[in-house]
Formats: sequence, C-alpha cells, structure tokens
Amino acid sequence: MTTDTFLAPRVARINGVALNTPGESLSSDDLRQRACTELLRQAAQAAGLLAASDAASTDGIVSEAASAAIEALLEQNLKVPDPSEEACRRHYGAHASTYRTGERVRVRHILFAVTPGVDVVALRKRAEPVFLDVRCHDGQASDRFAGAARAWSNCPSGAEGGDLGWLGAEDCAPEFARELFGRVEVGVLPRLVHSRFGLHIVEVLQRDPGVAQPFESVRGAVEMALRQQAFVTALRQYLSLLAGAATVEGVELEAADTPLVR
Repeated sequence: MTTDTFLAPRVARINGVALNTPGESLSSDDLRQRACTELLRQAAQAAGLLAASDAASTDGIVSEAASAAIEALLEQNLKVPDPSEEACRRHYGAHASTYRTGERVRVRHILFAVTPGVDVVALRKRAEPVFLDVRCHDGQASDRFAGAARAWSNCPSGAEGGDLGWLGAEDCAPEFARELFGRVEVGVLPRLVHSRFGLHIVEVLQRDPGVAQPFESVRGAVEMALRQQAFVTALRQYLSLLAGAATVEGVELEAADTPLVR
C-alpha cells in the first residue's frame, strides 16, 4: 500500500498558526487532520470555551483543556437528530449481514509481510504474479495455492499451505475482517487484501453465515450506527463553514460560506 505523502514546501497554516515544522513530511490525510483540529481549537477560543493563552501545537496533539473545549464546542454546534423508525428499519434491511451473530469463514492466505524499510511497491510487484497464478488455478485439482503459500508466505501458516482454519471477525484485524465478513464470495478473493501486516492473497474455503438477529434485538446498535453517520455529516459541514471563514495556507480543505453544505 502506498502512502500519499505531502512534503511541505512551506509551513501550512490556519489563520497564521503553523500546522507543521519546515520541511516536515506528512501524509495529506495527517495534514488535513491537523488543520481540522486547529480550526476547532480556534473556534473554541472564539466561543470563549478555551483560554486565548492556550498554545497551538505543530505535532497535532492539543492540550487537555483544548480537547475538552472542542468537545463542548461540538456539543453546542452539532445538532444530531434521533433516527426515525423508518430510517432504522431501512438501514437494518440494507445491512442485515452486519447484524448477524456467529458468522465464520474458513480461510487460508499467503502473506507478503510489510517490515520496517520494505519497498511496498516492490512488495506488490512480487505479490501480483503469485496472486494471478493462484487465481488462474482456483478450483482446479492441482493445489497451486498451498504450494505458493509454502514457497512465498511470510506467515507461519505457510508451512500448512496457508491454512488459518475457521475465523470469526473478532479473530482478525479490522481491515482484514472487512474483506471477509458480510460477503458471499468463496474461492480466491479477486483482489490483494491490505492489512497492517502486509499484502494477503486470500482464499475463502467455506462460509458459515451465522444467525440473523431480529430488528428488535439490534435496534440500539442500528440507532447508534445512524447517529454516528449523522454526526460525521454534521461535523464535515461545520468544518467546511469554519474553513470558509478562515485563512487556509498550504493544505486542501473543503470550504463553504453558507450552512447549506452537502
């Protein structure tokens, strides 16, 4: 997985306040996160929730007082309505697999591990021919996958042909679980799976779909999911308004001058 890196030609600023040190290398996501935090910190000061003496930071970590003030600011300004019964049932119907219990998959994989200093582009170039080979032989009598796992995998399971056995979502890193659960695919997945451990070629051997939960038993979880979605939307709109009123230098932010933001 490549990293989108922003090497600042100059210091990025919000209303003249520096977000980074000269020449500091940051991903664009990290720089935007710092910018959004600084917008909120300054808004908390303007609202009288944070002392004017609170110092900005160029490492992205705000003071404890600023963190509390930002929380109070958001509570005052973000109005997140309770989801309606209709919205909850519609979300449940569209995401029923999310609310199943006991879902398991029997999986094997070939891991191309990311280690300190590894060239990720070169790692992908090494993984892709192996991936294409096992995909081309998927379902055929010759077990190409097990042989490739023994030859290439950086996981101890490689000695067993990559077999990880039966897994539940709680057994996996979240980014790995997202590619496995709530799906119907069986066989070699049609893409390399990225995780914190590296690049995986994954074969789903069997699926146990688990047990569907009735709406009433998961109503609270559905409401929480919809509230979180509404909060994220409201926060993005609020940040857009703050950015529209600010002097923003060296970082790309969505800005608006009206509350009618989508």
